[in-house]
Amino acid sequence: MSPQDHRITLLGKPGCHLCDDARAVVERVTRDLGVEWEERDITVSPEDLAEYGEMIPVVLVDGVQHDYWRVNETRLRAALQV
Repeated sequence: MSPQDHRITLLGKPGCHLCDDARAVVERVTRDLGVEWEERDITVSPEDLAEYGEMIPVVLVDGVQHDYWRVNETRLRAALQV
């Protein structure tokens, strides 16, 4: 599987400074590796809010939780290289 075959989702909410930090890491890694990503606001989904409300930001790789609170750039790059 090449990095471009993966899908990254960043879960966050407006006004979250950790989400801003995570977004910068995700943007950098996905730009470097040519991976698509999306951002989802948990406040518009009761299900997301209930599941992730205390954990944001959360990064999903291919729909599976990868990191939360702080996104480790090295770890994210490694996950996308698999």
